[in-house]
Amino acid sequence: MVIVMNPRSGGGKAARYDLVPRAEGMGAQVWTTSTGEDAASLARNAVVAGALVLGVAGGDGTVSAVAAVAADTGRSLVVVPAGTRNHFARDLGLDLRDPGRALDALVDGEPEQVDLGVLGSRVFINNVSFGVYADALLEPGYREDKPRAFAAVAPDYAKGKQWVEACVDTPRGTVEFPQVVLISNNPYHLATPRWLGRRFSLSTGELGGIVLKRRAQAPPDLLRHLRGDLRQDKRDAGSAGEGAVIWSAPGITLHGEVGHLDAGVDGEAVRLPLPVVCGIRPGALRLLVPKDRPGMPPERAMRR
Repeated sequence: MVIVMNPRSGGGKAARYDLVPRAEGMGAQVWTTSTGEDAASLARNAVVAGALVLGVAGGDGTVSAVAAVAADTGRSLVVVPAGTRNHFARDLGLDLRDPGRALDALVDGEPEQVDLGVLGSRVFINNVSFGVYADALLEPGYREDKPRAFAAVAPDYAKGKQWVEACVDTPRGTVEFPQVVLISNNPYHLATPRWLGRRFSLSTGELGGIVLKRRAQAPPDLLRHLRGDLRQDKRDAGSAGEGAVIWSAPGITLHGEVGHLDAGVDGEAVRLPLPVVCGIRPGALRLLVPKDRPGMPPERAMRR
């Protein structure tokens, strides 16, 4: 068992929660990333050295890199939420308050098969985004001051002066030059505020798509208007016009006349050539998860 650990993730969570001695106490080796060795390289080397189980402790970008190696080599993966947001670990129901509890999966973990999003030869565990979030990732100092980065790029989107230079094929037809495009590995829950933005399942075999159309005039309260759009979209899937388009599908494509688009892939800034074709690999990743997962939503919430 080899745990690939990013000591810088989450402002040094690995050290704060003593993840190295806790992992080693369960019989695992810990290999840490550095400027010379990234997470994917360490994971591949671990497989060559004979690791039968891979672990990863870090943020979503680190998890995504090791998950790709685990899926390609048929290794089970243990996820330790040692990043800042930990969206993937959150949707698995792991304990985000004490990352070390995820290491229990090394001893008596339960197997679980989940999907992986694919973008060419690249995989994603959470989402691919275009628009304001992707632009914020490119702002200098984004990691150190995320609110400032969003504040720098959001006004032009809110005023309708900035948009995604592409077209998106949706069940309601092609949306030209939307403000925001979000393609997720399995759909996000949008029906109730308590669980807004969670994925209740990572094994539906479908991507989630959310497109925010560009408005002729920006509303005075963009967030309030967006919430209304989402509610309206859920009530009447056949409506058209301004607002949001929300759907799920095994594949989603962006196309256009420009050569490349800036995007955020699992929180990492990348530049992608057009057309952008996203797909999904059902059950491609085998996980080992702890028996106790306190972050799992109750059954009644998932039924709703």
